[in-house]
Amino acid sequence: MTVQQTLLEIDNLTVRLPEGRAARPILDGVSLRVTAGETVGLVGESGSGKSVACRSVLGLLPGEARTDGEVRVAGRDVLTLDRNGLKELRARQVSMVFQDPRASVNPLRRVGDFLTEAMRANGMHGPAARARAEELLDAVGIRDPRDALRRYPHQFSGGMLQRVVIAAALAGEPSLLVADEPTTALDVTTQAEVVAILTRLQAERGTGMLFVTHDLDLASALCDRIYVMYAGRIVETRTAEALFERPRHPYTAGLLACTPRLEPDAAPPRPIPGRPVSLAESPSGCAFAVRCAHVQERCSAEKPVLEQYGEGLSACLRAGEGIPL
Repeated sequence: MTVQQTLLEIDNLTVRLPEGRAARPILDGVSLRVTAGETVGLVGESGSGKSVACRSVLGLLPGEARTDGEVRVAGRDVLTLDRNGLKELRARQVSMVFQDPRASVNPLRRVGDFLTEAMRANGMHGPAARARAEELLDAVGIRDPRDALRRYPHQFSGGMLQRVVIAAALAGEPSLLVADEPTTALDVTTQAEVVAILTRLQAERGTGMLFVTHDLDLASALCDRIYVMYAGRIVETRTAEALFERPRHPYTAGLLACTPRLEPDAAPPRPIPGRPVSLAESPSGCAFAVRCAHVQERCSAEKPVLEQYGEGLSACLRAGEGIPL
């Protein structure tokens, strides 16, 4: 059996804002891993901490935040790197595709300058860098890449510009790609095209990918394993297939129940009652208790920890009872 190289290990990461800025940590003991060639999903509602978790991989945490735990990329702890170490990490090992492509580029610079920036950092200049940029644009499906290099960001549609951003993310030949909801700002057809590009390029290059999304159907189609986040904590993790067949946490089941289905006999979506826990709140027990249909008195007093159930982990005090979710 071949053991895949571990590219990313987040180990018990806790991120806190300065005293008085929040009642609870932004991230609370988050642990996850990504191996070479694997796509790992990170799902949850807005405000669950997904983006903070993925940005920690590049050392992009709030300036005044206090951290505990480790974020290791290829064995190096990102949280201990100096400015030069972070620059090397971002140029050679990890790249990120953000949600809004227009926020990722300088509108005053040509696309060619944007694409070759990482190459210049790695010592590639002039004709060689331009030729490599054309190859990357061709790989992400942009016609006439030579002409595209001379154009400005406003001359591209949102979908085409996201392809440019993906090409730029691949310019440094990273071993790990972090995608923070890269299809949210796009229409459905363009979303499918962008996902197909990411999947194909990852298969060709053996890149590991951490894919952040709130779309469970997309996560099930794209990811090998999935971590579910709520209120800054991982509440469940297992393979995509097992997660959808038999969720072990009521929050995961709630996310699945509120996802629209196309089957003729499918039940209508059922929204999760209540609202997510804000940073101003610090529940003493399970953060999901006030929204949970299976809550018991102890759930409001005891904070559940991730424990093994079947082939995955769940942070629910009732996960072992076989309650119908």
